[in-house]
Amino acid sequence: MAAKRDIKSLYREELAKLCEPAYRTDQILRWVYAKQVGSFDEMTNLPAAFREKLAQQFELNAVHALKTRNATDTTEKFLFQLHDHSLIETVLIPATPGLTTQSDRHTVCVSTQVGCAYGCKFCASGLEGVKRNLTAAEIVDQVLHVQKLSRERASNIVVMGMGEPLANYDNLMRALRILNAPWALGIGARKITVSTVGLVPRIQQLADEPLQIRLAVSLHGATDEVRERIMPVNRKYPLKELLAACDYYCNTKKRMMTFEYILIDGVNDSLEQAHKLGAIARRLKAKVNLIPYNPWRTCRGSVPRATAAKPSSTRSNHTASRPRCEWKKAPISTPRVASCGFSTKTRCNVPGGLVDGGQRQQCRAIVNNAQQGCKAVRLQLRPQMVQILDGAEGQSRVILRPDQQIKFDKPAAQGRERWEQLNH
Repeated sequence: MAAKRDIKSLYREELAKLCEPAYRTDQILRWVYAKQVGSFDEMTNLPAAFREKLAQQFELNAVHALKTRNATDTTEKFLFQLHDHSLIETVLIPATPGLTTQSDRHTVCVSTQVGCAYGCKFCASGLEGVKRNLTAAEIVDQVLHVQKLSRERASNIVVMGMGEPLANYDNLMRALRILNAPWALGIGARKITVSTVGLVPRIQQLADEPLQIRLAVSLHGATDEVRERIMPVNRKYPLKELLAACDYYCNTKKRMMTFEYILIDGVNDSLEQAHKLGAIARRLKAKVNLIPYNPWRTCRGSVPRATAAKPSSTRSNHTASRPRCEWKKAPISTPRVASCGFSTKTRCNVPGGLVDGGQRQQCRAIVNNAQQGCKAVRLQLRPQMVQILDGAEGQSRVILRPDQQIKFDKPAAQGRERWEQLNH
């Protein structure tokens, strides 16, 4: 007996070739994507014999929900099981309460692989390597199941979950075309962001795609020496090649891209790194997303690979009076309260898979400690440049405008010795 095909991996024209009469195609697509039914038997305007034929030929559900976890900042994490019993995680990130009057934007962070092969030092997804790529249907079905379970329509997609998206390029692009299609979910291409560790050939290929998909690059080091310590992929695709690919993307798409930069105490937060990162961002007119590192634990309870920067009360007076460096021309964004993987203990491909504590407390700590200079990132809090909006349950959101200035302090050396022990 031939293996069943995943119906959610098919384009409309591919499904139409299998349906007679042809108008059945649109009926099926409405049931799958608009009404999001869980079985072919629920497609009640189709003849019973045709429903039975569909059930014999196609799989309707590529993922199965096992568990949902809700966070205090309204973020939700979903644990899904695949047909081979592999597990993946997906996160729903509503618009931050307090920034808007209602959560009218819902971002779904999807996974693209079971595990990850790239072994970034700060990420929990690659602990056991990569098992396999997800199919297009498994990527699409994450979004559909999140919508069904949360009863919220997805407005944005970020491909920042488990795995390296561009290492699963063909299935990823098929899934994104389906999610973008008007006969499916109709999510705008400019509301879809793909994150990558920096696979140069695939970045260039993505730039040539007709879809206006946004790009985010996990940089985490402004020189080859520093980036190689954190991200082994830099040995194959060094910064010169990566930035050339980013140039090509920006020139081709005419879109602003984003650099993600996690701050690790004593590793990538030096004055030199701040200057070089600012220069890269200015040259590419890129946005920089500064991320505080989240410690995460293995099953044995140790904090592997990297150590988060800690406030140092003994240094606060000194650093507050003598800022070390200033970035002026690059638009910078601070970590957001509802950032994927922070307040929900997730293994998604974001800094720190298993997280202790919420992003709300981290964001507030950065704001509170910024004026005292006892964090790795020190914001220049001027009323005309920064707004701090308080929402439900005292949640904070910091908005920095494009003309802002940011001061970068060298943090305390606490944790650096431990990080070096784990990496040498």
